[in-house]
Amino acid sequence: CFSVSLFSQFFYCDDRLDKRCRQDTGLHYDRYLREVIDFLEKDQHFREKLHNTDMEDIKQGKLAKELDFVSHHVRTKLDELKRQEVNRLRTLIKAKQDLEGGNVDHQALLKQFEYLNHMNPHTFEVDDLDRLIKSATKDLENYDKERHEEFKRYEMMKEHDRREHLKTLDDEDRKKEEEHYEEMKKKHADHPKVNHPGSQNQLKEVWEEADGLDPEDFDPKTFFNLHDTNGDGFFDEQELEALFTKELEKIYDPTNEEDDMVEMEEERLRMREHVMNEVDSNKDRLVSLDEFLVATKKKEFLEPDSWETLEQNQAYTDEEMREFEEHLAQQEQDLNQKAVDLQKQRDELQRQQEQLNAQKIELQQAVEHMERLKSQKVELPEVHGKY
Repeated sequence: CFSVSLFSQFFYCDDRLDKRCRQDTGLHYDRYLREVIDFLEKDQHFREKLHNTDMEDIKQGKLAKELDFVSHHVRTKLDELKRQEVNRLRTLIKAKQDLEGGNVDHQALLKQFEYLNHMNPHTFEVDDLDRLIKSATKDLENYDKERHEEFKRYEMMKEHDRREHLKTLDDEDRKKEEEHYEEMKKKHADHPKVNHPGSQNQLKEVWEEADGLDPEDFDPKTFFNLHDTNGDGFFDEQELEALFTKELEKIYDPTNEEDDMVEMEEERLRMREHVMNEVDSNKDRLVSLDEFLVATKKKEFLEPDSWETLEQNQAYTDEEMREFEEHLAQQEQDLNQKAVDLQKQRDELQRQQEQLNAQKIELQQAVEHMERLKSQKVELPEVHGKY
């Protein structure tokens, strides 16, 4: 069975000019990861192994052992890439130390750099590839979770700012603002019915409106081939997300005050995750043609449940909002305390400076007094007389 690794969906496609081929994974070592995979795929032996190894074997490090069999030219290039990455990390650590005055949590830093063996900064070994594969797999699997958490914080901050703004208004203006807020919520929720992502109705709408084809002629295999834009036989995450554009346009319009484009991207992510969970049976973060066709025969494809959009699912609980505001209040209190401490330090430095200035004046006056006395002594006339 032909298998494509988690990495191939991000780093390999035949058309290097395709914008999606250069899509950033969001990992802080994205460039290093891409360059390593790019050079490994230039080696015929490794390329064949990569495309015929299943995801579990890759995660267990079996693919990394194939590094011993790649060409000398590729190994030399990988050594060079690793040295460049180590130098980049050293520069980052130095900058972080300078910013934080040397108070750097080295254990936390090392945890971020688990994707390479920093004890050997000169050569790229099997252990380096094993670390890179395992780190990227874990980090990419956690990436969506982190995006959800970021969105939750975004929504809570938006609500916090709204509440703080209300506190600055008088009763009349506050009432108007609350009414406007409720009106915007109502307008946003007033949109055409959203199809269940990945259902027959949803895909037929794409077939008809985006592809310009007769819905009566809908054919799942043809649909798959039309939207497998890089022709690799799989739907990757970006190709799947592109299928939801029509649904998202029902809910979000960038020209409308009531529609938040950050929320639109969260909705897109939710839709993609849902379809992946339903269709991606081997959990390799790709949807093969076979997986897609199997899904189109299920009852859920023909008779899906209704889809609940974001406005029907608040991103945070009341308890989370309370804790968030407590955290913000604590941060504000800490900042205020730091400001007070800094002001005290400033006042103390100013007092010391004034004291120093006073001492300088006293010293200067004493010096001037001594100079005057010396001058007077020199100017006194000598007294000659007989006794």
